[in-house]
Amino acid sequence: AGSGAGEDMRTEISTAAAFVTRLLRAAGGVGEEQLRCFRECLQEAMHEHYKHHWFPLVPSKGSGYRCIRINHKMDPLIGKAAGMIGLSHERLFQLLPSELTLWVDPFEVSYRIGEDGSICVLYESPQPGGKVAKQLESRTSCKEEWRIGRSSPSKSYNMMTVSS
Repeated sequence: AGSGAGEDMRTEISTAAAFVTRLLRAAGGVGEEQLRCFRECLQEAMHEHYKHHWFPLVPSKGSGYRCIRINHKMDPLIGKAAGMIGLSHERLFQLLPSELTLWVDPFEVSYRIGEDGSICVLYESPQPGGKVAKQLESRTSCKEEWRIGRSSPSKSYNMMTVSS
């Protein structure tokens, strides 16, 4: 990855930031102007954070570092962006799922809500070099599950509730 590595991650980062912003919008109570600012701040924070941890030739390298996680602790990047629009961590926990994992990797952005939820792909682009076919086969089952789960409201909605 050369100096231009940062350019390549723009789509992945904007996809991930838009997703978190959509979750906030769906929860309600946050104004459009705040959401726009949140999204921009989150994109900036992610860009900064991932700058030297983006390896398009080895997409899985650094995946843990780029993983955005809410699990009874607020992800620092989301927390930072929320702070810029005056949202406290407590408020964020009310608005966002209590268990969220977002993987931002070169050529793929995916997420999981809940510890046992299906992994759903938000963005996917073929890797240069055509090695992509093998990796995708293992993932299709999840995507099928997601499509099926999408057509009928399922139990997955109760994962949004925060248990005390």
